[in-house]
Amino acid sequence: MSIYDCKVKNRSGEEVSIQNYKGKVLLIVNTATGCGFTPQYEGLEKLYKDYHDKGLEILDFPCNQFGNQAPGNDDEIHQFCQFKYNTSFDQFAKIDVNGENESSLFTYLKNEIKEDKIEGMKNKIAMKGIEKISSTYKKDGDIKWNFTKFLVDKEGNIVARYSPTYKPEDIESKIKEIII
Repeated sequence: MSIYDCKVKNRSGEEVSIQNYKGKVLLIVNTATGCGFTPQYEGLEKLYKDYHDKGLEILDFPCNQFGNQAPGNDDEIHQFCQFKYNTSFDQFAKIDVNGENESSLFTYLKNEIKEDKIEGMKNKIAMKGIEKISSTYKKDGDIKWNFTKFLVDKEGNIVARYSPTYKPEDIESKIKEIII
């Protein structure tokens, strides 16, 4: 199995194959509109604007599994993101990233890389605290919180998994390295 075998639903409920993104660098993110990390939408949009023409796609998957921080339906979430952060990258239907109803895409991603990349003592301490309050983080590999990011190269290899404390701008150098 490869990432390109996974299918997801767009905001209209239609099935979309990740195969459609073959040959692109992907940054796949589970998001929430009411989270302390929500301002990362700004950095995500900047990366998208700066690198989309070079082959970057950002795939946004709203998820309400962490503190119920993604309330509202898919259209309300999309409108919030466009109004507040002027997002223009692809946003999909709300999904589960952990548990019995988790998306097959996130099952695949989590199986490829089980641990988040976390830098700095402050961020490591923050993520330990998040682990304690996350009700869906039950086993190794599970997503701990909103704004976990997976970077995928043009061949579909999962290059890195970044913790929510990793800001989009901190991933830019790695994107530059693999987008060539």
